[in-house]
Amino acid sequence: MTQMLLRISDLQVAYGHVQAVRGVSIEVGDGDFVAVIGSNGAGKSSTMKALSGVVQPVAGRIEFDGEDVTGQPSHAMVRRGLAMVPEGRHVFSDQTVEDNLRVGAFVFSREPAKVEEAIEHAYELFPRLAERRAQLAGSLSGGEQQMLAIARGLASSPRLLVIDELSLGLAPKILEMLFPVLVELNKEGLAVLLVEQLANQALAVSRRAYVMENGVVSISGESRALASDPRVMEAYLGRRGH
Repeated sequence: MTQMLLRISDLQVAYGHVQAVRGVSIEVGDGDFVAVIGSNGAGKSSTMKALSGVVQPVAGRIEFDGEDVTGQPSHAMVRRGLAMVPEGRHVFSDQTVEDNLRVGAFVFSREPAKVEEAIEHAYELFPRLAERRAQLAGSLSGGEQQMLAIARGLASSPRLLVIDELSLGLAPKILEMLFPVLVELNKEGLAVLLVEQLANQALAVSRRAYVMENGVVSISGESRALASDPRVMEAYLGRRGH
């Protein structure tokens, strides 16, 4: 039986009097690949901000590897083995590509050999970053910055990689390269939680998925089943169910 790595239970997030997340529960097993889909404003990103410690939930519980981590700050979550690639990427624009990777690796280890190993692994995954290792991150294209954000997260040797809106602002050609990388990482044993508006692609690469609407999980199940569910097909995939 797969060990439960992440368990979000009855999570509630509010901004003033506005309730953004209302009782959301999500589970990710060790080595699992889970997608959270839904339109803009569904509460997906607010859920991820609570998970990564960026915002404090008003109610609910978050467990990581069996321990209550509700409300813990981002750096504490990274040390526990959760790497977050936030919406909008947020690379260190005034630092080089390699320095960005080094920052990510330092979270995991200060041993030079392990840091270099993590950086080389990033370059193997994304050869384009190797070509631009001395370039300032702020001068990279949007696709290259997304590669760097993912690679920086991986440099911390996480057990769970959380990616919030992978496709945001990226050309289809870049996405055709990024989605297979996530599948390959998952095959190597890394658990992935992908938050994504592009439902077709998210359901194609994940094993299980949650559909969020208006701050709640409206549907959940195996990704393959959801891809043929009339409710999901019509609302998110642009196809009519039969």
